[in-house]
Amino acid sequence: MHLCYIDEAGNGQTLDPARPDAPPVLVVGGFTVPRSQLKDLTWDFLEVKKHYRPQLRKAEQLSEVIQHEIKGSDVRKNLRAGNHQWRRAAMELLASLLDMLERHDAKLLARVWVKEEGLAFDESGVYPASVGSLTETFQAQLAHEHSRGMMVLDSRTKVKNAPNVHCVTTRKYRTGGDSLRGVIESPVFGHSDTHTLLQVADLVVSSLLFPIACHTYMSDVTWNVHCDDAYQPLREQFGVRLKKLQFRYQDVGRKWRGGIVVSDRRTQQSSSLMFGPNKAAALPLIPGQAGTAGDGVPLLP
Repeated sequence: MHLCYIDEAGNGQTLDPARPDAPPVLVVGGFTVPRSQLKDLTWDFLEVKKHYRPQLRKAEQLSEVIQHEIKGSDVRKNLRAGNHQWRRAAMELLASLLDMLERHDAKLLARVWVKEEGLAFDESGVYPASVGSLTETFQAQLAHEHSRGMMVLDSRTKVKNAPNVHCVTTRKYRTGGDSLRGVIESPVFGHSDTHTLLQVADLVVSSLLFPIACHTYMSDVTWNVHCDDAYQPLREQFGVRLKKLQFRYQDVGRKWRGGIVVSDRRTQQSSSLMFGPNKAAALPLIPGQAGTAGDGVPLLP
């Protein structure tokens, strides 16, 4: 059995110079993991949290460690506005994140939507379409692995949640057969302070895929706070690893699908740009467990 955890970064706000903080892209994505790796992945992530938030080492209750979140938006802020030590700490955290996903046979999947300036963006249609597409990719992986699986989506509001799974429910129970047989139930919703691995999905989507997409496809939009050159090292340092972590498959027409898919409405550029050329990184790639609080390096706030 496999589990799939999905989160989002960005929203449907129109991209406009009058709103310099409007997200230039919307990313819906996350990762899959075999059930056999679920517990070890969770414990590894709790250790990563304690490593980068040393105060958690003194926590008396496990629930304190579980509920304390390192948000992707905070990691981005440290990359954009932090000093050298804060940026270094952020890059170390992301290296640790990818180390952990690689070690536990996780696979990445995502839909990235690049906005056009001044044009309305229909989040109510794009988000369900993304969930439907990701479910197809998950089903393809389950068929490949001869497995069954279930999806857990980060909960938003009931009004927003319900439409996002109807497309899956109707495909499973419509007349003519279930085209998503490996997915044992329609996606369910969880809260990140109770479903620990949704926090991992947030970091993947919000601190890696979102800023990489902003810099890759929107670097000329200098008036937007999210289109920052500080994100360039993310693609240079982690792009190849992200590419290898994808699950991709060929459909009946032999067309490659799945993985991290970009819909660039603005300049129609390729999804492969997310992974970038294999250049020397601007910052050194530091093993996930390098550096401790005792080193005198300020860790993520």
